[in-house]
Formats: sequence, structure tokens, C-alpha cells
Amino acid sequence: MKVFVLAPQENWICDRIAEEWKKYCPDVTTESIQEADVLWLLAGWCWNHVPMHILNSKKVVLTVHHIVPDKFDEPKIRDFKIRDQFVDAYHTPNIKTAEIVKQLTSKPIYVSSYWYDPDCWKPADKSQCRDMLGLPDDKFIIGSFQRDTEGGTRNPKLEKGPDLFCDYVEKIKDEKDIHVLLGGWRREYVIDRLQAAEIPFTFFEKVPLEKLRVMYGACDLYVVASRFEGGPQAVLEAASMKVPIISRDVGIADAVLEPRCVVDIPNELFMPDDDSVEKNYQNVQDYSIVLHKNNYLQIFESVLK
Repeated sequence: MKVFVLAPQENWICDRIAEEWKKYCPDVTTESIQEADVLWLLAGWCWNHVPMHILNSKKVVLTVHHIVPDKFDEPKIRDFKIRDQFVDAYHTPNIKTAEIVKQLTSKPIYVSSYWYDPDCWKPADKSQCRDMLGLPDDKFIIGSFQRDTEGGTRNPKLEKGPDLFCDYVEKIKDEKDIHVLLGGWRREYVIDRLQAAEIPFTFFEKVPLEKLRVMYGACDLYVVASRFEGGPQAVLEAASMKVPIISRDVGIADAVLEPRCVVDIPNELFMPDDDSVEKNYQNVQDYSIVLHKNNYLQIFESVLK
């Protein structure tokens, strides 16, 4: 079996997933779309970049990362139906997304979470990480690394919950001496809110992977305030680095995190203790790509039968 992975070439998370797949599954990966038995459309929105005769001659597995119901209008439904003609099976990273996809297609749907690379996401010394980034050692540092402002505007991308994140940090700013650490890009909405609330922050835009790891290591708390998610990867990365994390009940959060860490942000102000951090770390071991790649191999083998 040979698998060709279609990545978006956007220097974002899907490209990293594709590179990790190639690193850990070289024997079943091909760079030649002609030689592939299975086309894994990891970037499903790029499906029409593949020639029609190729789509018709191969087994096609398409990943739907997440669907935002409020944005999934009639044109998007129509596009989904057109693309569905060329898809043999769907993959989603969580049951929540699978339930939505099930209403749109009769094709098989496989649910398998994302993975993390254990070579990268390891516990780090918090003080050293802060020193490397020039961050204050005496502050309570809250991390948020994503893209959550609508393109070309300063409006919040509501599915990513930047408004809920800001509500949360504004609620606790009088209880803790906080400093917000931002990563990713399109963070204008959050930056505007932090400045208005006079909350100090540091922003590193589009950092390389090694610096991102250091950023996680500097955090006292990582907050996932999204309304809809496929993962997010932050759940796996923070848990595997033993970084305290809380998340709304989105994506894979309830599968990976200790139940007390899945909270109603911004209404619940739970702070993970050492026991929660350790349980998250133990839970996330099942999602190491060394083990978890086998779930994906089973999907592709099933589609070929």
C-alpha cells in the first residue's frame, strides 16, 4: 500500500501533520500521486488541485477537520456534495465533527484523533524557557497560540473563541499577576482587547517549531477557549509537555484531558493541579505518532478492501 498525502503548502498545521506522517511512515508514503493506492486529502479544501482522472482512478480519503455550522451555508453544502462524488471515505479527528459529516454523506466515516510527535513535545524547564524568550519569571503566564481574527479585519473569528479567551483573562487579572503569551498570527482582536484591559502581553508571530516548544514551556496555563475545533493540537502538545491546560468541550479535549480540565470558559476558573497535569500526561501517551499511526494505517487498508 502506498499513500499520497495532499498538504496545503500554507506553512500551517496540516503541513506539519503531513511531514510527520512521512517521517514515521516512509514505507507506505509516496511523493508520486501516480504511484499511490490511496490519496489522503488532508487539506480537503485543495481537492480540486488534483486532476479529475486521478481522483477517479484512486481510493480517496478526505479529512474534515471541523465544521462551523453558522458558516456552513448553502454554497458550502453544494460544494461538499460535488466533492463527495470523488471521495471513498471520510476521516474526522473527533466524534463531534463526524456527527455533522454523517448528515451530509452516505460514505464511510472514520474517526481518529490527531497525533503528536514525542521527539518534539517533551517537558521543559519553565525558568529556562522564560529566560530564552525574555519573559518575566515572576508573572503568571497564560498561553494562546492560534489564528483567531477574521482575515483582513480586526473582528474575532468566533469559532476560535478569542472573545471568550479575553473574557477569561480579564476575569482573573485581579486574582493573579498575569502576563499573556500569544503565538500564531491574525491576533489583532485579542491584542486590541488586552491593550484596552491594560493586560501585559508578548506576541511572537509565526515562530518555528522549536521556539513554539519553548513558548509552551514558559506557560503556567494554556487556555483553549474555542467553540469549534478539530483538535486542537494544543491539547496534545500542552499535555505531553506537562503544561497545565484547560479547554472548552471541543474537538478531542474530552478524550485527552482529565475531566476537571474540560471547563466552561470563561464561566469556570479551574486551575489544573499537579494531579491533573500528570493525568493529562498519562492520557496523551496513547496519541504518540509511534502508536497512533497504526490507526491511520488501518483506515487506509480498510478503504482499499
